[in-house]
Amino acid sequence: MYKRNNQGWLKHWDFILLDVFALQLAFVLAYMIGQHSSFLPYTSPLYRSLAVLLVVVDIFISVLFNTMHNVMKRGLYLEAAQTVKHSLLVLLVIALYMFSMQSGDAYSRITIYLTTFFHILIGYLIRQAWKPMVRKIGRNSRKAAMILVADEPQVPKILERLSATDDVEYTGLVLINRDGTGETIKGIPVVAGLGTAADYICREWVDEVFVYPAQITDIEVQRSQFYDNIEGFIYDSYKDFSRKEYKADAEPEGQVEEKGETTVADLIEACRQMAVPVHIRLPFSHIGERSFIEKVGGYNVLTTAANYATPLQLAIKRTIDILGGIVGSVIALVVIAVVGPKIRRESPGPVLFRQTRIGQNGKRFQMYKVRSMYLDAEERKKELMEKNRVAGGMMFKLDWDPRIIGNKIVDGRQVTGIGEKIRSGSWDEWPQFFNILRGQMSLVGTRPPTVDEWEKYKYHHRARLATKPGLTGMWQVSGRSKITDFEEVVRLDTEYINHWSVGLDIRILLKTVRAVFKKDGAM
Repeated sequence: MYKRNNQGWLKHWDFILLDVFALQLAFVLAYMIGQHSSFLPYTSPLYRSLAVLLVVVDIFISVLFNTMHNVMKRGLYLEAAQTVKHSLLVLLVIALYMFSMQSGDAYSRITIYLTTFFHILIGYLIRQAWKPMVRKIGRNSRKAAMILVADEPQVPKILERLSATDDVEYTGLVLINRDGTGETIKGIPVVAGLGTAADYICREWVDEVFVYPAQITDIEVQRSQFYDNIEGFIYDSYKDFSRKEYKADAEPEGQVEEKGETTVADLIEACRQMAVPVHIRLPFSHIGERSFIEKVGGYNVLTTAANYATPLQLAIKRTIDILGGIVGSVIALVVIAVVGPKIRRESPGPVLFRQTRIGQNGKRFQMYKVRSMYLDAEERKKELMEKNRVAGGMMFKLDWDPRIIGNKIVDGRQVTGIGEKIRSGSWDEWPQFFNILRGQMSLVGTRPPTVDEWEKYKYHHRARLATKPGLTGMWQVSGRSKITDFEEVVRLDTEYINHWSVGLDIRILLKTVRAVFKKDGAM
């Protein structure tokens, strides 16, 4: 799931809160000086109501006039000018309020003017002090792994515009005009050529792709106005750019046509199939479905994604995960304590089973489960592959699995044991709440594939990895044990990603609880 950056005033909510603090501190100092009092203004009902009004007006000015816009890019002089403007606007609104309510005589004018003076001074100092902290936090925060697709001469300029506060970092390059795989440019490795870039993105940890065109002429920009669908112009333009650059590369004619087989447009289409967010730098703005203009690495880009979530939506989802993860982890410890001795009795070895799974955008992690199979289950998997109910080996499911603890054949009959009971009741899934608490999984998402399954993925299969893996999901509550067509699984997972909302997660969780009580094993 693509996380869209905050837009407008919400992007700098931290500076807004700090300014509210600065204004309150200025108000306290002004009151104590103007009233010659050692008490805080909040002890007076009259000035306490003014303190509340100052908070409301300060936030109102920040939102309405967007006074924190480009706050991180403002120098000393511009910041001082903007601080004065902001404080005077607050003073103006307060004065208009007092005039309208005819309550100006009730307040000390010296206190009001001193509040504005101290607000300018304290607010300016706090903003200047907070900016280095924001940059430091930005450098240390987890950044999205982004692949840069660009013409080689453009790379240095692109890297220069990337700020430490941006939440992305370039982890690899794909050159448009030539195949430089294995080289390093400005400290960034060239990870693939244009022809192999899609395969690289499918197999590696890639969060986003940033495409920077070699050139866009004025004629082509004017021509775009005749396109109702922006993607048509983008794809046509990138095909033109790719062919022009290859011909201009002055390489033997026999290689030109071979290189020209794969264009940037083909790569964009492959990323669309894989549900990998693509940022396309454009000199004009036009928005299509699930496409929007934003700033990446200092450039205005058109971003296309299967779906996106706002920071607030992701915060709500994460809060639900944490609350559910705490409860689930406690239950998991109880389950381990109860079934652990029984597992050890029938199959000596660890109670918990760890397996490498593929998480969001290809990131690997260790998933925990209560061990319900014998220790040699992975080795025996190849022997049983012909009995797999899911065609193509994209997932592995058996009607009766001899690798499960206690499963055996007695007098020609298939007998089940403790392992089957654990799996049928989904008791083996509870330790995944540990993964949820660690942020590797979510309560609701798509089931994470194993490494061998992932290696068989086609481009549209990779779309399942566009969101954080979940304990349950759309296809599980649609009848996990009945679905044997992997393409149907992909369709349901893609439907979940395309229509994701917090409400949809809650509905899936409710269906999951009902399915577990019915012993459908939906987790």
